[in-house]
This record gives sequence, C-alpha cells and structure tokens, in this order.
Amino acid sequence: MEVIVRHVEDKDIEAIKNLYAGKNAYSGTLQLPFPSLRMWEKRLSDLPDNVYSLLAEKGGEVVGQVGMEVLTRPRRKHVAQFGMAVNDNYLGLGVGSKLLSTIIDLAENWLNVSRIELTVYTDNAPAIALYEKHGFVIEGEARDYAFRNGEHVNVYHMARVKS
Repeated sequence: MEVIVRHVEDKDIEAIKNLYAGKNAYSGTLQLPFPSLRMWEKRLSDLPDNVYSLLAEKGGEVVGQVGMEVLTRPRRKHVAQFGMAVNDNYLGLGVGSKLLSTIIDLAENWLNVSRIELTVYTDNAPAIALYEKHGFVIEGEARDYAFRNGEHVNVYHMARVKS
C-alpha cells in the first residue's frame, strides 16, 4: 500500500494526537508524553496562513505528520522551520522520507523558501541520516538544548539551502 501525503483536516486531529503519544514521537520531538486532545485541537484547528500541516496516511491510518512554519519577519521570509514524527510502527519504511520530500517541494517550489531549518537530537542517528539524505547539513550543536527522560540533551542545528 502506498503512503499518501495530504493536508491535515479537523477529522485527523485525534489521530495526530495518538501519533505523538507514541514513545518515539514524543522522545524525538519537543512534545510531552500523554498529549491531550484539547491541546492538539487548539494547535491544529486554526492555523495561521504561514503554517502548514501535512500528514502521511497508509491504508487510511495516519502514520506520520509534519508541520512547517514559513517565517514572516521581513529579513527571514525566505526561511522555513519544521518538525515531524512518524508512527513508532512505521519507522524505517519510507514514511519520513515521503513527508520530507513533500514539504521540501512545497517550500522550495511553491512558497519561495530557499532555506529550511530544523533541530534534531544528536543521538537520533536515523533522523540525522534521513535529513542528510535530503540535503540537510549540520551547522552547529546546542548543548543542553532540551530536557528529555530525566536529563538534558543536545541537538544539532541543520539546514538545507536551495542553491
């Protein structure tokens, strides 16, 4: 079955909440365990014009999500930032790659974005490899960037610059 990427609709919010309830999803992002439906409804029900939320679906099941913000400050309008998660049961099956290639196409070919930025935990080797496969490079490291599972952890700042 093929992975389909589409825009998030209100009917998807509970499935997205469930996606981020997965241990890999909340451990690999800045989300907290035990997400509430109300929080996700507030976050996704009325997105600003510069924010895009797409999901990956396989056989009618939500298996991944990516959110991207195109910056609006005059000197940073060429930049977007994103975060994403894949269902714990679908890691390594191409879902992240499909979401990432779709968001890159949207940013670079439709929204006039020439720089896409992200942060990724330094111990998340599969995600780092995915980002590098899609042209992102490590630009620096931030120490003690976030608190996860009882300890502070570092992140890499990565970016893809369209040439």
